[in-house]
Amino acid sequence: MLPFVADLPPLEQERVVCSIASAMKYQVPANIVLAVAEKEGGRPSQWVRNTNGTHDVGPMQFNTAYLRELARYDITAHDVAAAGCYAFELAAWRLRMHLRNDPGDLWTRAANYHSRTPRFNAVYRADLMKKAAKWADWLEARFVTMDVTHAGAMPSTLTTRPATSALAAPSAQPTPRRSARATAEASRPLTLAGATD
Repeated sequence: MLPFVADLPPLEQERVVCSIASAMKYQVPANIVLAVAEKEGGRPSQWVRNTNGTHDVGPMQFNTAYLRELARYDITAHDVAAAGCYAFELAAWRLRMHLRNDPGDLWTRAANYHSRTPRFNAVYRADLMKKAAKWADWLEARFVTMDVTHAGAMPSTLTTRPATSALAAPSAQPTPRRSARATAEASRPLTLAGATD
């Protein structure tokens, strides 16, 4: 058991561990992935019907309209609905694309995960920023972090032992499931420099 999630219920443990691991893998601010995961609030195998006839699927609530795009990578609704970290990895990959390629400020780009429609984006964005601020505080209390909005930012320091893990190299596209089967300033986006016990 990882000490930083030992006091959380099992579903929340998976959400936190998978969000952090996926954020590190795709070099996306961890507090943003955690905030999106909390905001989406899905569960494995969950299908939620939307008023427009689409469904949101799995822990990260991938819309079935978006799943048509993922089909070219041989990724199915079953893949994103399954328990485990795969849906979180896809979400981090998707967030990475929004953060790098979409217009607008950081939080508008992150809220594009939910919708690019301005009125829906604005509502999601406001709540996302609040959740990201909460997760930033949570992360800073448990990890060595770095605020990615400041050029030349140095890792935070903790009174416990120093960081030991490094970020994984980013991937240009999601790993196909079959072949792999294998508040803006207050909501500082954080990358993890390493974990502490």
